[in-house]
Amino acid sequence: MSRRIEIVEVGPRDGLQNEKALLEVDQKLRFIHRLEDAGVRRIETVSFVNPKRVPQMAGAEEISAALPRQAGRSRIGLVLNERGWDRCVEAGCDEANVVVCASDGFGIRNQGASTDEQIAALRAIAAKRAQYGGPPITLTVTVAFGCPFDGEVSDEQMLKVVRVADELKLPEVAIADTIGVADPWLVRRRIELARQAAPDTRLRMHFHDTRNTGLANAFASVEAGVDVLDASCGGLGGCPFAPAATGNIGTEDLVYMLERAGFDTGLDLDRLIETGRWINGLLDKAPAAALSRAGVFPAKAV
Repeated sequence: MSRRIEIVEVGPRDGLQNEKALLEVDQKLRFIHRLEDAGVRRIETVSFVNPKRVPQMAGAEEISAALPRQAGRSRIGLVLNERGWDRCVEAGCDEANVVVCASDGFGIRNQGASTDEQIAALRAIAAKRAQYGGPPITLTVTVAFGCPFDGEVSDEQMLKVVRVADELKLPEVAIADTIGVADPWLVRRRIELARQAAPDTRLRMHFHDTRNTGLANAFASVEAGVDVLDASCGGLGGCPFAPAATGNIGTEDLVYMLERAGFDTGLDLDRLIETGRWINGLLDKAPAAALSRAGVFPAKAV
């Protein structure tokens, strides 16, 4: 049996949050349904941020209400603070992905809070869940490899946040290269350090392809034993508060690379390519993902 690599689709959240075009709720739902039809089972569907700051993420409650719980599927809500957690619980999301920035410079501009303040908010959210219930909490450490404002991010800055995941016994932590500055060797070292800091927490990796190293970093992660990777259909993505941070690695590109090597993703590559072309067409832009431009190899007979 081939090794299974789980892909967490972030297109409806990270993919859309930096686009100039503002999609309607029904268009976002069509995107989510198309991804699920392609076999995706974990999707970041919404972000519980202030729509005045990030208008692309408006409609989180309406989207969640239109996605009733379904066995084997997890619709994830992004959470930055306690207010976001409360909204996520009320909306009935299957998971809450809480974000903590590894640098103060990015945290203050992205979330209006320092790293320490975000860690305090995470602890408060975990305490609320312990007392009142709510969806499972996962943690994403953003700008874990470099910050557009503070520059290099040290091992210790990343580990400071990862240790909190261990302390709170969170089931999963994602290490995110938010601005696409990592290299495969740094990725391997950070994975090893994160494992030592949180040995019972599953690792997930999140890469942007800003400097054309995204797939190489995904490869390094798989070689280091990571089995969960984020990706965005069509190569969409970016952060409104990170200058020049372009898209995530394309889901179709990642699936192609992994399945050519014999890994199992459970995803339908042809449907992903169709969806990547569709969503980019809706946004009136050319697909960033290579497979949505070039197609599969070998080409299928018509």
